[in-house]
Amino acid sequence: MKRLNFTLDDSTVELLNKLSEKYYKGNKSQTVRAALESLAARQGHDGWVISGYTPLKIDHDVNCHTCGSEQSEGNVLFKPVFEKGNSPNAIEHIPTEEWVECQTCIEK
Repeated sequence: MKRLNFTLDDSTVELLNKLSEKYYKGNKSQTVRAALESLAARQGHDGWVISGYTPLKIDHDVNCHTCGSEQSEGNVLFKPVFEKGNSPNAIEHIPTEEWVECQTCIEK
């Protein structure tokens, strides 16, 4: 378990309180986790979360997954490392396409 310190605006705090009371017996951590997993699912990850990147020297021309920029053979790009979340559909929905990111996109 790790404590994070960040600031939320008043309306976000109110929403977090409402959702945690309604669905998670007041457990705000569980509420935030469910919200993040829901966001990942809506982004096409369905329970998979990118936990990091590994550098990869590409051996053919390819496009960055996020911005679509053309990348030439020999460039060093970054391949995402996926971590399974709690979604029951995660195993069936891990991305199968070639997925590399340019340095600009992973820094955003």
